[in-house]
Amino acid sequence: MRLVQLTVPTGKRRTILEALEDHGVDYVVTDEESDRKYAAVVYFPLPDPAVEPVLDELQDAGVGEDAYTVVVDAETVVSRRFEALREEYEEGDVESDRISRQELETEAESLTPTFAVFATMTIISSLVATSGLLLDSPAVVVGSMVIAPLIGPALGASVGSVIDEEELFVESVTYQIVGIVFAIGAAAVFAWVVKVTNIVPPGLDISEVGEISERLAPDLLSLVVALGAGVAGIVSIATGISVALVGVMIAAALIPPAAAAGVAIAWGQPAAAIGSTALVLVNVLSVNLAGLLTLWYLGYRPESLFELGQTEKRVRKRVVGLVVIVLVFAVFLGAITYSSYQAGNFEEDVNEEVTAALEAEAYAQYQLLDIQVMMDENYPIQSPRKAVITVGGPPGETAPGLGTEIRERVEQHATDDVEIEIRYVTILEE
Repeated sequence: MRLVQLTVPTGKRRTILEALEDHGVDYVVTDEESDRKYAAVVYFPLPDPAVEPVLDELQDAGVGEDAYTVVVDAETVVSRRFEALREEYEEGDVESDRISRQELETEAESLTPTFAVFATMTIISSLVATSGLLLDSPAVVVGSMVIAPLIGPALGASVGSVIDEEELFVESVTYQIVGIVFAIGAAAVFAWVVKVTNIVPPGLDISEVGEISERLAPDLLSLVVALGAGVAGIVSIATGISVALVGVMIAAALIPPAAAAGVAIAWGQPAAAIGSTALVLVNVLSVNLAGLLTLWYLGYRPESLFELGQTEKRVRKRVVGLVVIVLVFAVFLGAITYSSYQAGNFEEDVNEEVTAALEAEAYAQYQLLDIQVMMDENYPIQSPRKAVITVGGPPGETAPGLGTEIRERVEQHATDDVEIEIRYVTILEE
């Protein structure tokens, strides 16, 4: 529910009050005596979905931008006429629950801080995320998402496109570009300082750090995160629900991959940074695409009907452009996913072949303990480079021919570049 406070221009009082009466809106009028070309101030409650159509009609009746309108939350309204108005406008779906176009624009602008604050918080978030990645600490990485101020710019571009506010669109896109550059740059500088000062163990292999490695070779599931964040963010802002948690989700799609790219650059592995940088870009574009489509579906349009055709054409071009770019990145992520799929199949084949070999009666006393498939460093599309097979057996005994049997079986599924190592471990039984 909303409480609207509206200044009534001189000569428009009767027109405005008749319009409110036609809508069945309760109102209170106070006379204006400040001699500022206003005749009165009118207060009236409205259900959320009624704010936009009522304000549009009042503007058509002569309430121009020189007057001011204040829309605030109303906790409770006790009125039979208000209940009838609510039944008229509220249909129980997401579209009818959305806030007005005017409120949407204000909300999008309020979520974007000043540039100095945005830059500072983005850099701090990136530094915290970098620390979390190097510590391999999911809790610290999550903490970095909480302080990232990314939801405003991420959703502002979509809002600006749909309601034909190009200034908001340009500002939001600029913030997003600057945010990506600052996040990756800050992470790279900080990670380099950490490396040269030996704060982390010398010779640390970043591919062995779980929180980092999973972002150096992303897969198609990353698109689901970004698209879901975009839709959830727009639905939250459009329905007046708190966007704090959704902001964390959007930050999850952007800050940790940006920090991972910075770490890879600091470690002198630019090829490893390709996958995480691509993940950042595809996530940004996917959030914008999801937001744009969701806003249009919810029925947001520019204020003037004369601008509708031009805005539709502009939105269509931006949607097509975003879809094409996202699909290109999706193909890239698909290639990474396929390489991971092949590696998984190879590990499964190795497990099956070793198990089959040990089922022979001659090797009944031996058992498979572990299989490790190590990937090469050809980021972001990796392939198996080594398979380490650990077999346990009784002390003081050897298994003639077991190593040859396992190697022959595994080599059927491996390329010439894959090294196969077989280790024997003594098992003591009490």
